Amino acid sequence: MDDSRIDMDKLSGALRRETVKKNVAAIHISGKLSLLQRKLSNVLLLNAYDALTTAQSHTIDARTLATIVGYNSNDFDTLRASLRALAETVAEWDMLDEQGKQEWGVSSLLSFAKLKGGVCEYAYSPALAQKLHDPKIYALINVHIQRNFSSGHGLALYENCYRFVRTGSTGWWNLETFRKLMGVDGSSYYESFKHLNAKIIKPSVAEVNKSSDILIEPGFRKKGRAVTDIRFLVRENPQMAMFQIDDGDGVRNLKTYKLLRGQGVSDRLARQWIAEHGEDYVQEKLNYMSGQDQIKSSVGYLSAALRDDYKPTTRVEPTQISPEAMEARMLRDAQRSREDADFEARQAERAERANQLNIVEMLVSRRNPTQRDADKQLFMTGLTDDLDRESFRSQGWRSGLNANAIIAFWKDLEPEAFDGEPE
Repeated sequence: MDDSRIDMDKLSGALRRETVKKNVAAIHISGKLSLLQRKLSNVLLLNAYDALTTAQSHTIDARTLATIVGYNSNDFDTLRASLRALAETVAEWDMLDEQGKQEWGVSSLLSFAKLKGGVCEYAYSPALAQKLHDPKIYALINVHIQRNFSSGHGLALYENCYRFVRTGSTGWWNLETFRKLMGVDGSSYYESFKHLNAKIIKPSVAEVNKSSDILIEPGFRKKGRAVTDIRFLVRENPQMAMFQIDDGDGVRNLKTYKLLRGQGVSDRLARQWIAEHGEDYVQEKLNYMSGQDQIKSSVGYLSAALRDDYKPTTRVEPTQISPEAMEARMLRDAQRSREDADFEARQAERAERANQLNIVEMLVSRRNPTQRDADKQLFMTGLTDDLDRESFRSQGWRSGLNANAIIAFWKDLEPEAFDGEPE
């Protein structure tokens, strides 16, 4: 991560209140890391998030980790170097606690990391883990979004603007602060606003607007003729929903997901429940809960209902069931079985497509810039629909509308890459 700053809001209740009491908090991540190292840090935190404050260390398959981030899955030298860089990166916070007392702290971003037997094990210091274990931090780490970025500066700007999407503006940053956020402080070249604007601001703004779920617009404040401060107006990107691929297997578009969110279930937990139990099962528990009275916590009740398979109690004796009713029940059960099979087939299809697109991403990362441009031009010649072309311009090889065509294109180019696990 190039220098980044993440506001830490104190969230309470079910995270659904329109207004929450906020503390003054910020975590500053020092160190000038590459784009892939920044992505690696995000994926590690994402993997550890649920057990961040309860487990002393966390593990992830090293080959899987490398593939997700974008490394060659056999390039353990680069992975080791990146983990070393994260362990050498300093995180510093300066905040008010719940009693209004000032707290300052410093910690390495990773307290340790090791690779053994094809597994990556790593840990955060307890103090930093407490600061990072915040749902707002998790919401910022969107692996589907970060895959779209090709520069560390663009991803850094996205991360520092995303948290202001509800307020609509980042507020004014002096240029010294902005240079730190972008990881270019200490560079005499970027002391010149002309160079900063041409090489950092304009390209990063363009990448955020092209590759993410927000749109940003820079504004400048001057003293005389010299620019002294910068801010960004931030709003949601209305086109992103159209162009994002699957957005967590398309879960966020499901009625069940929206009902869960309406009950105060977090985005992460809603998607996790649907992935683990299936849409129909979760919907069944939602329906069951709707008939219950005096529920203190919807989230807690749903969690128990899913875990223990809450079902309505029935007092109908077998002798009271008519042959017609029995036949109707059997037909319903058969229909449910077919629906379950269809759902599993769709899940398997989505998983396979996601795996193939990961292979595409790996293949693209191996090409040099000239080859990448040629590949894009060649693929574009085969797109005749304006919406498909716009989707590809916006999302590139992660274009959901063109997923099948993209996979077919790369299978023609490098068929051997899809025969088995990518090397």
